[in-house]
Amino acid sequence: MKFHFITFVALLGFLNLQGQEYYFPERNADWKIKSPKDFKIKDAKLNEAVDFAEANEYSGSRDLRIAIVKGFEKEPFHKILGPTKKRGGPAGMILKNGYVVAQWGDTKRVDMTFSVTKSFLSTMAGLAEDEKLIADTKNLVGDYIWDGTFDGAHNSKITWEHLLQQNSAWTGELWGGKDWADRPPSEGGIDDWKLAKPKEPGTFMEYNDVRVNVLAYSLTHVWRKPMPLVLKEKIMDKIDASSTWRWFGYDDAWTEIDGLQMKSVTGGGHSGAGIFISAEDMARFGMLFLNNGKWKNDQLISENWIQKATTPSIPNANYGYMWWLNKKGDRHWEGLSENIYYAAGFGGNFIVIDKENDVVVVTRWLEPSKIGEFMSKVNAAF
Repeated sequence: MKFHFITFVALLGFLNLQGQEYYFPERNADWKIKSPKDFKIKDAKLNEAVDFAEANEYSGSRDLRIAIVKGFEKEPFHKILGPTKKRGGPAGMILKNGYVVAQWGDTKRVDMTFSVTKSFLSTMAGLAEDEKLIADTKNLVGDYIWDGTFDGAHNSKITWEHLLQQNSAWTGELWGGKDWADRPPSEGGIDDWKLAKPKEPGTFMEYNDVRVNVLAYSLTHVWRKPMPLVLKEKIMDKIDASSTWRWFGYDDAWTEIDGLQMKSVTGGGHSGAGIFISAEDMARFGMLFLNNGKWKNDQLISENWIQKATTPSIPNANYGYMWWLNKKGDRHWEGLSENIYYAAGFGGNFIVIDKENDVVVVTRWLEPSKIGEFMSKVNAAF
């Protein structure tokens, strides 16, 4: 009898561990706060991490027009093509099981997120695969988009996966942006860059917003809807996000579908545009991924997609489907779990998913080079 009782208690403990209860805030509700001590979190260590985030603000101008032009001044022909917004100061949230255990700054302020947008864009591709609009990310994009965007011996080899992993080496021009002029190599000049032979798709990662915008354009045509509308209907409304977020494209980025003019959005903000959003709405998005694609009991994005999105690409072990992965490699945060993954954007914008600790971290306007040290301080509290 004693053996059966011990077995029963052990089973209860296992089920409790497996069925970890998360808190999901209602729309426009004050986010529930719990003391770090409720989770046996080291309060002093957590405060040290928050103090570090507040003391290490991104060094670029708070006028993001200035920061953008300065940050990408080496790109030929670079200019601002879409909306921008002056930013606020450092802000962020640390969630444990969905409850706020630490926060700083103005978490309701709407700011640009730059390449954090890419992780939202990747999710639009995931929804398209979940709904069978795309049969498989290994399909050729040219089988879906036949308007010439993927014509030619090189571009015709590109799959959805190549675009999502940023190793497509797509060549061409979109919305005034030339692929070769976006983040060109440090060596050489214009003639070298524009005449260089493109890498074979799938063999070399190149961070390139023109190619990311080609993905956004392609998904717009697959969905036959603007991406902000898909994001709103499929994700943001269902996670009870506020009505304050926006997703912009460049001023001239219009395409016609079904007789309607639709804005084709960007997957970043280095020429303006992208997603403008609050830290709290970023945290909601993070909670969706922490809970394996479910908000409360509603499966919004499949677990299969999250697994694919967080699988290392062959050319770069630290990059999946527009999510950064803390695997061993150039972007590894030493001493932290290799299962951590995160969205990252210019100026120090991050959404970090730490499934092992049931933690979501959102930090804004942190000096980007300090993110590893900051996360080590957060981890030391748990």
